[in-house]
Amino acid sequence: MIETAIEAAVEAGRFLKMSVGKFRHVEQKEGQETNLVTEIDKRSEEIIISKIKQRYHHHDFLAEESGSHDTKSEYRWIIDPLDGTLNFTHGFPIFCVSIALECKGEVVLGVVYDPNADELYTAEKGRGAMLNHKPIRVSTTSSLIESMLVTGFPYNIRSNPDHAVEHFNNFLMEAQAIRRLGSAALDLCYVAAGRFDGFWEVALNPWDMGAGVLLVQEAGGKYTDFRGFPTTIYQKQLLVSNGRIHDKMVEVLKRAM
Repeated sequence: MIETAIEAAVEAGRFLKMSVGKFRHVEQKEGQETNLVTEIDKRSEEIIISKIKQRYHHHDFLAEESGSHDTKSEYRWIIDPLDGTLNFTHGFPIFCVSIALECKGEVVLGVVYDPNADELYTAEKGRGAMLNHKPIRVSTTSSLIESMLVTGFPYNIRSNPDHAVEHFNNFLMEAQAIRRLGSAALDLCYVAAGRFDGFWEVALNPWDMGAGVLLVQEAGGKYTDFRGFPTTIYQKQLLVSNGRIHDKMVEVLKRAM
């Protein structure tokens, strides 16, 4: 199954890279000016689902553009065919393909492919996390003031849901630096690889984080909600870290809750 996910992610990712600047139609989802979809997103999703169905036609799917395809299988593929669509439409080379697989409600494998950097992130439950087939681990930074964090903003940021702006401002005062890349899946991969020390976001979907959360956990990191409690990819809030700064990040998040 991991090989199938890799093949699908790489094929779709290469299609995305070739398609930069070639899309014809951009639509706003639900009337949100910054939540976009193109025909490239949809074609990438078709490539992924078709590849997986060739071998696992009886499995369920949850995909960003086409929604849920349920056959009551114990396996469910969770797919983001283009994470970072806004970046993609501007030709900004930070976007990726993300594929996760659930078995009986538990994420058991994750694949994220960044076609611009040709970086393939993979993880299997209990078998560690890899970048281009080499093991990766989270960072060993133990204080917030030495940490580089990353976050993202929801599409309705202007209404400041769940105090997103306050959280950002609070971390600005505590961390060494904060970045905002525009691809949650890659943010998670970078935490897993030790490039970032922590990541939080107030509102994500299962396809944004399914693969990346497993990568972080298999790389030795920690994953909770904003209060530090266990959570799932079907809850909107996300907090991941290298584990060493996790409690401090929870403390900062609680200030605006």
